[in-house]
Amino acid sequence: MPSLLSLYRKILFGRKPGWDKQPLPKIYVQAPDVVLSQDKIRQYAEVCGFEFDGVTLPPTYLYVWAFRLHATIFTHKAVTFPLLGMIHLKNSISVFRPVKVDETVTVQCELSASRHTDSGLEFDLVSKVFVADELVWQALSTYLYRIDTPGRRARPPKASDMLWENVQQWRLTDDLGRRYAKASGDYNLIHLHPLLSKRFGFERVLAHGMWSKARALSQLMPFIGDKPFQVDVEFKLPVFMPSEVTFGFESIENGKRFEMRDVKGRRPHLLGNVTYL
Repeated sequence: MPSLLSLYRKILFGRKPGWDKQPLPKIYVQAPDVVLSQDKIRQYAEVCGFEFDGVTLPPTYLYVWAFRLHATIFTHKAVTFPLLGMIHLKNSISVFRPVKVDETVTVQCELSASRHTDSGLEFDLVSKVFVADELVWQALSTYLYRIDTPGRRARPPKASDMLWENVQQWRLTDDLGRRYAKASGDYNLIHLHPLLSKRFGFERVLAHGMWSKARALSQLMPFIGDKPFQVDVEFKLPVFMPSEVTFGFESIENGKRFEMRDVKGRRPHLLGNVTYL
């Protein structure tokens, strides 16, 4: 597996001219024989709120490895725009069966499609994890390279019509980004320290989007158990740290619907659904 630290040096400090208006080609990468570390899994479970029994992986943990291949694709010469111009719009993960800590996996990733939208260039990365020849886990991540259009004003996202009662309130400390980075290997500078995030135009440190998804899912695992399932999220407003957020969920047909909002329960940070397969 490639080192995210070395990849981020290329991504954050390399020079790319910007999107050349061309569709992105299909790019495929694979990492065979990946052996997982129980210590890192335990760190990840703790920072994301999962109950870890030392045997079964938290369902979102394999994204940690898939993202290394995402970053490899981001450094490809055919991707002519910089990472800091990209936004993670949405993410879908399908868990076909629980994966054990001692299983050796093969991780594959493909840049599968791209399209020009009013907001810029959207593109999809499909990640798959196999144990031997068995597909056990799959993810679809949609990213946006934003291109500002003169006169276009983005509308602020709205919370859903979910009944917002008996919600949980979470306190996000200013070291959360560093603790998640240590567990996941994702040392993107905007998540680590305000002095670093200010360099890239952010007044405060941002929480990792996939931390938000994992933290939300950890609250729903008692309902999911060992069932095969799919969890889809849309990332809305960024989460700055330190801060407080609220979380709520409700039952829907064949699953759960959930949201993470600001402390007043008005603005959405993350919208999602769990459906059983």
